[in-house]
Amino acid sequence: MRLLSAGVALIAGGTAALAQTATTAGHGAPNPWQITMQEPVTEIAQNINLFHNWLLWIITAISLFVLALLIYVVVKFNERANPTPSRTTHNTLLEVAWTVVPVLILVSIAIPSFRILRQQLVIPQHDVVVKATGRSWYWEYEYPSDQGGFRFEQRIIAEADDQAKAKPGPKGEPRLLAVDNELVLPVNKVVRLQVTGGDVLHAFAMPSFGIKIDAVPGRLNETWFRAEREGVYYGQCSELCGQYHAYMPIAIRVVSEQDYGRWLEQAKTKFARIDGAADVKLAAVAR
Repeated sequence: MRLLSAGVALIAGGTAALAQTATTAGHGAPNPWQITMQEPVTEIAQNINLFHNWLLWIITAISLFVLALLIYVVVKFNERANPTPSRTTHNTLLEVAWTVVPVLILVSIAIPSFRILRQQLVIPQHDVVVKATGRSWYWEYEYPSDQGGFRFEQRIIAEADDQAKAKPGPKGEPRLLAVDNELVLPVNKVVRLQVTGGDVLHAFAMPSFGIKIDAVPGRLNETWFRAEREGVYYGQCSELCGQYHAYMPIAIRVVSEQDYGRWLEQAKTKFARIDGAADVKLAAVAR
């Protein structure tokens, strides 16, 4: 009875947590007990989620079909039920079927996959350009001269020791995701994101935006997104890049166009000018 009660409580707790996830996933962060993808806030992320869900049905059907075949073979052709083994060497119909059917399945998967890949890489007319450079172990962002002309660093908010990094941030941010300087961008605007690496391989990943692009030293990769909802969205470096790879979060705050304009004016005086006009130290904290 104790085990049963514990099981019921566990299921109830999981159900409540999942219900909470459905209401808070718009913040763009992982939640306890979450078994689904983060709530999409861009068109690309929505298409990725639809493709993922459709692909899940396909692989489930294939797995059940293979399981049914295995059970059938075990029952039908075991030594007790079939003491005299079959001497069949080939079956033309079966050979054609197990060649053509997988090809058709792969084609049906490849077409929408290539369509989403093209959507990610063909950048429409953009409103904002941001360059993200992955460094060991933080991110550096740069706004071009026609959009402010400044750069700043984004680092994890570190406490006195590494154990504190496992706790939520000072404002309730998810663990390992609180940063000192959030990347601020306007809502419903096309953002052209340029990504490169400053030392070793990194990867810029933002699940709620449907973005995951490599940061390669000496190479400039590009993608884009248009966030359809205001809020704070979190991501991480997704390429193993060294000792502090786990402490390299990404935080993007999506705001209204008016708030974005006010932030730009403040950022021009707070952060370093890319033309060297101002010698302002970047806000940073010790690891």
